[in-house]
Amino acid sequence: MSNEKVEKWHRYVKTSDPALLSAMLDDDVVFHSPIVHTPQVGKQLTFAYLTAATNVFADSGFEYVKEIIDGNMAALEFQCVVDGITINAVDIITWNDAGLITEFKVMARPLQGVNKLHERMMKMLEQMKG
Repeated sequence: MSNEKVEKWHRYVKTSDPALLSAMLDDDVVFHSPIVHTPQVGKQLTFAYLTAATNVFADSGFEYVKEIIDGNMAALEFQCVVDGITINAVDIITWNDAGLITEFKVMARPLQGVNKLHERMMKMLEQMKG
């Protein structure tokens, strides 16, 4: 995989441009969240979760600190501080040969951070609905 796909993801994270995010997602993308026990399938759900996360992480000092890139997959470690809790997490992203994201998995720690993410994500998703 060229770094172009990862760089495109980094551009989205920096700009929060919804059109850029939408253009990166495969129609059948699967999103695995640390706060929901079942995979979220489809572009619309994945778009909603990633947009909500972008809003939750605004002004949190969100920063990618490590990257592992192998073929059509990347593991991007990040950290941020949400409501005083330092969160350390990894985005595991898989792209297809057309350059679209087919799977997005988030693994997060510590438990207090996951709980805080759950609280903030649910509020953000509710706000986005109404």
